[in-house]
Amino acid sequence: MTRSEFDDIRAHLADGTTHAGDLLRVARTLIDDLEHARMREAILRTHYLRLLTAARATVAADMAGAPDPLAFIRHELAERGQLPQDDEAVTRILSDARTAAALLACLEQAPPPRPRRARMRGCVGTGRTLPR
Repeated sequence: MTRSEFDDIRAHLADGTTHAGDLLRVARTLIDDLEHARMREAILRTHYLRLLTAARATVAADMAGAPDPLAFIRHELAERGQLPQDDEAVTRILSDARTAAALLACLEQAPPPRPRRARMRGCVGTGRTLPR
């Protein structure tokens, strides 16, 4: 759910003319959204755990001198259809990885100090309403 949708719901709840039936409908929608979000989170955690386990097993197999240490991660990627299929895909993936590493390095650096200026308060709209 977007920030704007939350703002719309807050405005709808704050509206004194909102009927109890409307509030019940909003509550049901929020419960459904929460349930879907929790399911997506559980699925993502499962995928992350499988990838992390495969990565750790790959490094351990390499340290142990296994003949094919990449078998674990290769298997996990193949199950998801994520193995590179050609030289172009390999080049693109390596380029993406380098770019991501550079971006992460920039994000981890402390941001430069901002010049201090007097802050002006923005004018906010009078409120939002949900369609009835």
